[in-house]
Amino acid sequence: MNVTRISAAVVGAAAASTVLLIAGPALAHVGVQPVGPAEKGGYATVNVKVPNERDNASTTKLEVSFPTDHPLSSVMPQPVPGWTVKVTKTELDKPLKVHGKEITEAVSKVTWTGGKIGPGEFQQFPLSLGQLPEDADQLVFKAVQTYDNKEVVRWIEEPKEGQEEPQSPAPVLKLTEPTGDDHHGSGSAKNDEASAQDTKAHDDGKKSETADGSTSDSTARVLAVVGIAVGVAGVAFGVLAGRRRTS
Repeated sequence: MNVTRISAAVVGAAAASTVLLIAGPALAHVGVQPVGPAEKGGYATVNVKVPNERDNASTTKLEVSFPTDHPLSSVMPQPVPGWTVKVTKTELDKPLKVHGKEITEAVSKVTWTGGKIGPGEFQQFPLSLGQLPEDADQLVFKAVQTYDNKEVVRWIEEPKEGQEEPQSPAPVLKLTEPTGDDHHGSGSAKNDEASAQDTKAHDDGKKSETADGSTSDSTARVLAVVGIAVGVAGVAFGVLAGRRRTS
C-alpha cells in the first residue's frame, strides 16, 4: 500500500477521534426537557436529565437553582426512588400575584441527594413548574452536579443565541406562545348550538307527529259517523220497501 495513503488514513482517523472527543462532553450535560408544551403563563412538567460523564465515579448529588428575575410560585418535584429531595424557598423582593393571591416567597433551589448515577447511566428528575412567565421566551436554570469522588461540575454558563455553546452550559427551558382558550370556547359554543338545533328538530318532529296524529284521528271519526249514518239510512230504506210490498 502506498505510504501516502496510509498516512492520510491515519491522519483522518485521528481527526475523527478528536472530533468525537470534543463533541462527546458537549452533548452529555445536564439539561431540562419539557413533557408536552411549556406555554407562557401556564404550567408545565419537565424532566431534569442528568448524565454521568465520568468513567470512574458516580453522581450522588444534584442542585438546580431557579431564575430570580422570573420567580416561580410553584415548583413540585416528583419522588424519584432512592433519592431524597429538598425544596428551598426564599422571600421575594416584589410579591407575585397568582390567581388573585399574593405570593411572598418562591422556590429558589431543589436538591436531590442519597441516590447514585453510575458510569454510563443517566437519571431524570421530574418537576412541575408554574406559573411560567408571560414576558420571557426561555428560563435559564443553574445546575451543580457532584460526584462521589468529591468532584463538582457547575452547569451555570448561559448559552447565547448565535454563539458557540459554552463549555458548561446551563439548562434552558424554551417557552412557547399560549394556544389560548378561544379555540376550546368556540368548540363548546358550536357543540351547544348543534345540541340546541338537534333538540329543536326533535321537538318539531314530535309536534309534527302529534299534528298528523290529531288529523288522522279527526278524519277517522268523521268517516265513522258518515258510515253509521249511511248504514242507518240503508236500514230505514229497507224497512220502508218491505212495507210497500206487503201492502
